[in-house]
Amino acid sequence: MSEAPKPPKTYNRFVKRYPKLAEAWENMRAEEEAGPFDERTTRLLKLAIAVGSQKEGPVHSGVRKALAAGVEREEIEQIIALAASTIGLPPTVSVFSWILDELEGRERRP
Repeated sequence: MSEAPKPPKTYNRFVKRYPKLAEAWENMRAEEEAGPFDERTTRLLKLAIAVGSQKEGPVHSGVRKALAAGVEREEIEQIIALAASTIGLPPTVSVFSWILDELEGRERRP
């Protein structure tokens, strides 16, 4: 497994500015971790939720975190295939481009 990705600088600034919101966020994360799913399954589910909600930032983040949790590229790409009949082709193509941003960008990184 890879090292977990570091949060963006903007997130760190947000947390510093809004500490109570950051605390609420950490409480939500604690509830996630208390559930019955292992890290890989959690990352796949969260990525699928981000895909279904068509949220670009969470899709990018979800791919990075899934890869760090040991999820294979083929598993991530299968989420795209599963989404197509539910969210429609044009939104799926958009989501596919966001996922490729991360997958192809990761392949170019040392």
